Amino acid sequence: MLDTSLDAFVAGLPKAELHLHIEGSLEPELMFDLAQRNNIALPYNNVEALRAAYDFSNLQDFLDIYYQGADVLLTEADFYDLAMAYFRRAAADNVRHAEIFFDPQTHTDRGIPYNYVIEGLSRAAKDAEALGLSVSLIHSFLRHLSEEAAFESLAMAVPYLDRIIGVGLDSSEVGHPPSKFANVFAKAKALGLKLCAHAGEEGPPAYVYEALDVLHIDRIDHGNRSLEDPVLVAHIVREGLTLTVCPLSNHKLCVVSDLNAHPIPDMLKKGLRATINSDDPAYFGGYVNDNFLSLTRLGLIDRDACLTLARNSITGAFLDDARKAVLLAEIEAFAAKH
Repeated sequence: MLDTSLDAFVAGLPKAELHLHIEGSLEPELMFDLAQRNNIALPYNNVEALRAAYDFSNLQDFLDIYYQGADVLLTEADFYDLAMAYFRRAAADNVRHAEIFFDPQTHTDRGIPYNYVIEGLSRAAKDAEALGLSVSLIHSFLRHLSEEAAFESLAMAVPYLDRIIGVGLDSSEVGHPPSKFANVFAKAKALGLKLCAHAGEEGPPAYVYEALDVLHIDRIDHGNRSLEDPVLVAHIVREGLTLTVCPLSNHKLCVVSDLNAHPIPDMLKKGLRATINSDDPAYFGGYVNDNFLSLTRLGLIDRDACLTLARNSITGAFLDDARKAVLLAEIEAFAAKH
């Protein structure tokens, strides 16, 4: 029997989302709307046919349809509408702060000006304040492309550094170790940007070591396979680094074969600062609360674990101490009432 009281607790719990690819929040309905607005023909007859195409079982198959979907994003208004759709959904899940990745190379390589992307997203981020949501933007590099291409992308971002909190590293992990991007990450750090990278999703623990020791990241995205190396786990715990974990994504992409075997409980038991996030919710079957509920309904996490995960999402955010204090106080006030 479902614990409806725990469902309600998750629904009302203040939280941050730290691992969200804005292009991955493009729902089929909005994709069709934007395609029509921009006179783009999609290879699907209707929304249902497009949703059926989301039946993939590995990272590369997902990325293929992900990049195809991004083709409907052409104008500043498109990026604004994409982001606002996510912010409204996140606010409904009582997300109080969101740090969203965007993949500029996916767009600039199609001839879309960088300023269209950043202007649309940053305008939406400003308007999200009316929803009670603070937002930070993270410029991600595509790891299947060269470091030279990443440098070119970073150069496009320089005039807009006041709107960007950090850089990330995503796309196909295996065969593209973090060390490939050592120089561009050093440059981003010199520019005052925070650093994070996908590591240990499909790639081995060695990739997590590289992300920490070569890129000197401030936060680990995914990090599941860190658990294979006790020395690495102890290091991450000692450094107080946050892991942005994505349960439904892990299941959809077969990082875990069964949600019952998801490592979140083990991460918390070992003292890792894990958080729960939705990654690419339009493709993976749920937003942040859906990810929480996927674990609570299996009995993998309880009320106290949910509180810990929510607190971790605030302490792990790229926020100033004053904003963190406000959000942590909201969590404690909510806990006291429930």
